[in-house]
Amino acid sequence: MSDRIRMTTPIVEMDGDEMTRVIWQWIKEILLNPYIELKTEYYDLGLNERDKTADAVTIKAAEATKRLGVAVKCATITPNQERQQEYQLAALYDSPNATIRSILDGTVFRTPIIVAGIKPFIPTWQRPITIARHAYGDIYKATELALYEQWQDSRVELVATRPDGQEQRQLVFDFASTSKPAGESAGEPAGKPTGEPAGELAASKPAGEPAGEPTGEPAGEPAGEPAGEPAGKLAGKPASKPAGGIVQGIHNTEASISSFARACMQFALTRQEDLWFSAKDTISKTYDRRFRDIFAAIYQNEYQERFNKAGIEYYYTLIDDAVARVIRSEGGFIWATKNYDGDVMSDLVASAFGSLAMMSSVLVSPGGQYEFEAAHGTVQRHFYRWQQGLKTSTNPVATIFAWTGALARRGELDGLTDLVDFAQNLEAATLKTIASGKMTADLLAISSLESKQGLNTEDFLQVIVENL
Repeated sequence: MSDRIRMTTPIVEMDGDEMTRVIWQWIKEILLNPYIELKTEYYDLGLNERDKTADAVTIKAAEATKRLGVAVKCATITPNQERQQEYQLAALYDSPNATIRSILDGTVFRTPIIVAGIKPFIPTWQRPITIARHAYGDIYKATELALYEQWQDSRVELVATRPDGQEQRQLVFDFASTSKPAGESAGEPAGKPTGEPAGELAASKPAGEPAGEPTGEPAGEPAGEPAGEPAGKLAGKPASKPAGGIVQGIHNTEASISSFARACMQFALTRQEDLWFSAKDTISKTYDRRFRDIFAAIYQNEYQERFNKAGIEYYYTLIDDAVARVIRSEGGFIWATKNYDGDVMSDLVASAFGSLAMMSSVLVSPGGQYEFEAAHGTVQRHFYRWQQGLKTSTNPVATIFAWTGALARRGELDGLTDLVDFAQNLEAATLKTIASGKMTADLLAISSLESKQGLNTEDFLQVIVENL
């Protein structure tokens, strides 16, 4: 078409895996290419290509995003051992999202997509709840060890070494203490009397913990001898506890936490919504406490006056208290979370609003780069059905909104109002289609509309075209 919208700067396009990869192509063919002279810098983040390049393609895509400023990403597989065998991978590659987020050092903002007929499962929720997820560090860049066999009696320490060689050490755990027979303390001979009268030890146990040593028997089975053994045969022989264990080391940086705090506060001002931040500094008195202190200092020194003028507020609360408050709230705020908390809570919020496929997601970096993606997985079961030649009713809305978000941002940066308008019109047409009663199977099951029809994915996309 000669009247298609022209782009001036490419978007970084990151292709993905399984059913979302199939839908990715359909969206381009049905919704984008007929109307836009699509200009992208393409990177294949499908698992086969990541394996072929030893995951170098993921790093190249992230670096391209830093250079071009706007990216759109398809859902990808983070392989476990089963996936490694299925795809015959050379290694268990890291999460592409974690790699990209680490390079861009960004904050992920995830917001439910609200549409008529799809009511939240929480009756009080009237407005979207945006999850602001710190997208750097924590368990996503953790170092882990399994300590068994010859390593089962290891002493694990946290060691910081200065450039001049000086060290600071903290004991994490001495695993030798767990490999002694039951009833024997580390460093003490077995059978050594404790000097405590019977019953005193039980009285000193924390509430809810059984008196004495655990039996090691499965719940519901009697402690003591195996069936068929003469009573007393094992008497006087302390039972061995399982030896060894696992350890994990995580980190974060002052710069990343600070950029996270500023991104959240700037986003709150843009949206004119209150900002909550939650952690667990009552337990993590150094790690989580540092997050809390940085947020407080940046708010007081840089944002408090602007928040007051905007009529919005910032406050901190413990993560468990925040969960209780969220459930009782009306919505309409931004909930800032650490990396793992945000991973879990964004799925919870999306599901409670209706569907994981009805949530927008954007990574915003301190350098001003934006990476838009769908906030769900690759829809593995649907892909296997599609491979068998069967039609699937896979919800493409989050992937459509990833594309519209990237196109709108590219249009804003390049001064292309027609590109921005198209992105907004495509979002409106998508929501209009669902509100008219035509939707994919996941929404059909929860829609409150009286007249509704379930469609396969391709037919759903064609109806969106009719509403453009």
